[in-house]
Amino acid sequence: MEIALRYLGSRPRTRWELERRLLRGGADDAVIGATLERLSALGYLDDAEFARWWTEQRDRHAPRGRRMLEAELRQRGVPRDVIQAQREAGVGERAPEDEGLPENDDERARIALTRHLRGRPMPTDRPALQRLGMYLVNRGFDSETARATIRTQAAAERDEA
Repeated sequence: MEIALRYLGSRPRTRWELERRLLRGGADDAVIGATLERLSALGYLDDAEFARWWTEQRDRHAPRGRRMLEAELRQRGVPRDVIQAQREAGVGERAPEDEGLPENDDERARIALTRHLRGRPMPTDRPALQRLGMYLVNRGFDSETARATIRTQAAAERDEA
């Protein structure tokens, strides 16, 4: 239990992450099972809550596309049914303090592009626009979202000028 609580102290974890940590710590299967059940019962271990937390952190600090978010959650051991439930719930379960966070991939892509440009003007040459598109695609946005975001941003800058 001590290893588990110390591991949970830095950030929320998934059941899978904690189980692997306890295995590395040399705990036997019975102790691991009992520890996981006890922490789940106390509310310290909840994969659905972890998925909401992870998505919120990404939205606040490093926006990613839905595909990338889901891949990151799978890498951390979040079950597919939990990911599916979060996708279906969408924005409906947001807390009041989550006001201002992006609600969809279009908004996430716009924020990611704005942060990447850091106040610089949108490039106009084709190779630079392609690099911006690849920047967004590499962050989990589909190609159509990337193209639309770049077009919208370029049009907005033309209208300002």
